[in-house]
Amino acid sequence: MNPKKPDLHRDTLAVREAVARSHFGENSEALFLTSGYVQPSAEAAARRFAGDEEGFTYGRYGNPTVASFEQRLAALEGAEACISTASGMSAILMMCMGLLKSGDHVICSHSMFGSTIKLIGSDLAKFGVESTFVSQTDANAWKAAVRPNTRLLFAETPTNPLTDVCDIKALADVAHNASALLCVDNCFATPALQRPMALGADIVMHSGTKYLDGQGRVMAGALCASEALVTKTFLPVLKSAGMTLAPFNAWVVLKGLETLDIRMQAQSERALKLAQWLQAHPAVSRVHYPGLSSHPQHELAMAQQSNCGGAVLSFEVKASDADQARARAFHVLDSLQVLSLSTNLGDTKTLVAHPASTSHGRLTEDQRKAAGVVQGLIRVAVGLEHLSDIQADLDTGLSSL
Repeated sequence: MNPKKPDLHRDTLAVREAVARSHFGENSEALFLTSGYVQPSAEAAARRFAGDEEGFTYGRYGNPTVASFEQRLAALEGAEACISTASGMSAILMMCMGLLKSGDHVICSHSMFGSTIKLIGSDLAKFGVESTFVSQTDANAWKAAVRPNTRLLFAETPTNPLTDVCDIKALADVAHNASALLCVDNCFATPALQRPMALGADIVMHSGTKYLDGQGRVMAGALCASEALVTKTFLPVLKSAGMTLAPFNAWVVLKGLETLDIRMQAQSERALKLAQWLQAHPAVSRVHYPGLSSHPQHELAMAQQSNCGGAVLSFEVKASDADQARARAFHVLDSLQVLSLSTNLGDTKTLVAHPASTSHGRLTEDQRKAAGVVQGLIRVAVGLEHLSDIQADLDTGLSSL
């Protein structure tokens, strides 16, 4: 591990923080493709497997390339430590398996990512974990939902796909007053725009598949937290359950972090201009984007997100009922010739999706309504194409409704 340099700026940490170079002196961090490690002695092996001595023992437990990614992301988030996983959802599962047991209670918002709602609300319920879903933006609703057995508050800000913003400081106070922990999903903002731990969060969750990679190449997940939580709570779950991040994927996301800041700034600038254009379009009834002054949590978002709205927005097409709204949204999507119809986000290519039938398709209609995911809603994860080309491609479908 390199010596700590607390005086370095975040931009520098994004390209420099990593494990120490090997004896070959490589400038670009090395990719270590190995499942096992040769031990210097039987006694050293015993100490390492027992956790009494630093050293790599087995590929499911750790890898130098993976460690470089974890060290770099922790530095960017301002966390003591980080542990990575094979995907963002596996990071959430590892957190829940490490922190919760039968009879424990979790509070989330109605506006969470669809798979997160299903995992916590349905899958974990089979094992006796209780959950309550509340309004994303009402801190009093979170407070009212607290029970004696509440162990975790889990917030996503901004949310997917409506970009609702919660008050991280307020939720941290609610959690800590209840002797619970607050985890914040920071996928949309990333540490380039928002650092939840500086606002009181205990855990920051990432899907590295999104902006950390930045080019839609691999899947990855991570939890940033205290050294104690990572080593004593999450690492034992990783060793047993094996939701391990592959070294190649870790290397790709590690290199993606080097351009995270400049990508987020450029894509966010385009997103703001696109949101303003959509807001004035006659075929659009509403635009959801924190950078717009019309957004209900605009001022909070600007304070929490480094005065930036991020690169994701969503909008609703005008329609008289749900069936017409769905048909019109599908028409806009099927008219695309340049932009990608894809449910992923965080790519340098602009990705457009219909959340009600894809990312939130497994939810019940009541759950979708509670989340505000209506049939006419279209989500746009803005990439790096020229703004006029993005507008023109969307306008092909919007103007022919």
